Amino acid sequence: MYLDSFVFPDEDWEWNARLAEKRTCYNTMYPMGVLSGIGLERLDFAPITILYGGNGTGKTTALNVMAAKLGLLRDTPGNSSTFMEAYVRACRANLEEDIPAHSRMVTSDDVFDYMLNLRELNTHIDQEREKLFQEHTQARHTVFQLRNLDDYEELKKRNSARRKTQSAFVREQLGGNVREMSNGESALFYFKQRLEEDALYLLDEQENSLSAERQLELAAYLEESARYAGCQLVIATHSPFLLAMERVKIYDFDTHPVEVRRWTELKNVRVYADFFRAHAGEFDL
Repeated sequence: MYLDSFVFPDEDWEWNARLAEKRTCYNTMYPMGVLSGIGLERLDFAPITILYGGNGTGKTTALNVMAAKLGLLRDTPGNSSTFMEAYVRACRANLEEDIPAHSRMVTSDDVFDYMLNLRELNTHIDQEREKLFQEHTQARHTVFQLRNLDDYEELKKRNSARRKTQSAFVREQLGGNVREMSNGESALFYFKQRLEEDALYLLDEQENSLSAERQLELAAYLEESARYAGCQLVIATHSPFLLAMERVKIYDFDTHPVEVRRWTELKNVRVYADFFRAHAGEFDL
């Protein structure tokens, strides 16, 4: 446990901040009104704390504000505004221990960027492979004359091409693709690579791109990270597989004010339960 509790500005502070702002050209004063609008003033944390709720309920806003207040590392910038800095200053974080420097916030955008980068790298490699196919063909079927020492490397490459099959030549020159995995496998690999021991992590809807099977695998990995690797996790999610993790504290952002609830009481989980109950007769049990 690194983070014990976090206190957000209340409606009185927001009212005074609005009165102090003389300019009237703003359509929104984000993040003001988002968390106070659902009655959220304080979060008390467990080793794994989950912020649950539908889209637009403020889960990501809460994580962005906490990440800014705690100075956590992050790859993708979060939503901000002219008023974010003052709002963050008015927050209060109560710590049990100093937060390790490698603690960070990880978002679903980070995972998508990682997968797109892999795809771009592999596209570049595929293009290079096509060039090497052409080089191999040219080396085997054209005459090359050594004119000076500058041509020596080209001569070695041509001799190598003549001794090897096209596939062997390309593998020697290029190697394999960076890592050939599905999107779900890449996303799970990203999380296992990103989460180090002894750190605080804020995770924003990391189940995106993961199948049910991969979500279960991620849930087990997160449980082990908290139990054995000294990690504290604050997770925004509505995945039933993550909500069902053992010894988690769940804040329901769909209620007003925000309440702590059991995962089986949550609306999204009950939708799943009702759906499978309605189709229970179609399963071979």
